[in-house]
Amino acid sequence: MPTRPAPVTRHCRRHRHRHRHRTLRVTLLPLVLSAAACGDSPTPSAGAPAEDLVARLEAQVPGWMDGLGIPGASLALIVEGRPVWLRAFGSADPAGGRPMELDAVYRVESLSKPVTAWGVMTLVEDGRLGLDDPVESRLSGFRLPPTGFNPEGVTVRRLLSHSAGLPLGTLGVEFTPGEPMPSLEAMLDREARAVAPPGSGFTYSNPGFNLLELLVQQTTGEDFSGYMARRVLGPLGMHDAHFGWDPAVEDRLPVGHDLRGRPVPAYTYPERGAGGLFATLEDMSRFVVAGMPRWDPAPWAVLSVDAIEELQVLEVRGLGVYGLVADGYGLGHFVELLSDERRAVFHGGQGNGWMTHMHWVPETGDGIIILTNSQRSWPFMARVLGDWAEWRGLSPVGMARIHQAGVLLGGLVALLLVAALAQALRLALDLRRGIRRVAPFSAGRRLRAGQCLLRSVQLGVALGLVALVAWAAKMDYLFLASVFPHRMGGLAAALLALALVLTATALLPRAGHPSPPAPPLPPSP
Repeated sequence: MPTRPAPVTRHCRRHRHRHRHRTLRVTLLPLVLSAAACGDSPTPSAGAPAEDLVARLEAQVPGWMDGLGIPGASLALIVEGRPVWLRAFGSADPAGGRPMELDAVYRVESLSKPVTAWGVMTLVEDGRLGLDDPVESRLSGFRLPPTGFNPEGVTVRRLLSHSAGLPLGTLGVEFTPGEPMPSLEAMLDREARAVAPPGSGFTYSNPGFNLLELLVQQTTGEDFSGYMARRVLGPLGMHDAHFGWDPAVEDRLPVGHDLRGRPVPAYTYPERGAGGLFATLEDMSRFVVAGMPRWDPAPWAVLSVDAIEELQVLEVRGLGVYGLVADGYGLGHFVELLSDERRAVFHGGQGNGWMTHMHWVPETGDGIIILTNSQRSWPFMARVLGDWAEWRGLSPVGMARIHQAGVLLGGLVALLLVAALAQALRLALDLRRGIRRVAPFSAGRRLRAGQCLLRSVQLGVALGLVALVAWAAKMDYLFLASVFPHRMGGLAAALLALALVLTATALLPRAGHPSPPAPPLPPSP
């Protein structure tokens, strides 16, 4: 088994206050690259050296970010169980002129879940919890609201695998740091209720992981944040990571940006287990490396190799929409099965103003981490993941399909615009030739019932398209817009153009033949 190299990022921490390095290159591989690389570069082929992928990312990432309106991002590449490249791009605060630095502390959102799973698993290994224990049997003073489903089926394992039947939960419950917040128990009273039979299938649930937070607190008698720092974050070397708001790192927190590019003030959640972790790129790199037990033996000894592998084994299939990017879910980790029978594990995070992702193959020691301060980042992350997978010779990772789908959506938008333009030209030519007239409701025009119905349908569809675009423009969040933010402007324009030509087509019908003159009346006798 390979020995674990010395941590490569401590130099950066020791000199943080004198020099804030925005790029860290490690000499495990000769990554002698230019940070000012520009122009297009080919996607590195499978088996190419790591510097080829790094060169492409350094050259292309700034352009990809600009094209999507992403202010800042931090990326890490892990090879053979060791971080070999960490890089900060763009701006932490465009309005304040603050560049993104390697020591930036991100809201990593749902990357919290696999870390929380580690905390729960420490209690399992210590014999203080069982994976198949009903949660209510381990809690005092809290009961799941009666919903007709057996609460005994809500076990630790099912909470970890999102199969306990709990709902997604209410999104967007945010509080300004220092503002009074509801207690964890008060939030769980409102959110943690079974909406499906426990064990019946996958239902992604934030309240489920927040219930695990309460379980950790009651089992240990410690605050969740304190226990996680002492038992998981500290031993893993995640020294800047913290569950919940930490005023000490406030000046290192980038400004988040929502789907429309608007800045999002700092906020925190009452619950922490599902999405309350703040961490740096280095912190998350250490976590990913720890999740490669074949490459990272016992020095940190937070969990045994068997426990780590149990977290990463596929537990639940049939993920619904999540099945587009994963084959199943383990315990706190998404799992996808690669074409060579190995598995990749990953998790993403999304919150108001933030998007994050980490992806790794435990057997090969390969991994990549992407942190951004923008909610417009899914296409960007898909592009990076696609290049990484191609370079590493992996079957295209599921998240890369977002980029492919974005290309197809762009083609559809182009087709709609071409169709609208073609119909507009046809209408103009018909008007010029007198085939259509500007007075659609004039007398003497014979319109059959079928023509009237067609015109009504055309007007109805046009009004529906305009209403759809107006409704979408008023929404603060749309799933489609979060996945394809770079296509929404073009799609809206195409739909409005189509509505316009449908309206014109309905109001400018083809000219009918004039009615024949009425026969003369017979002469009066």
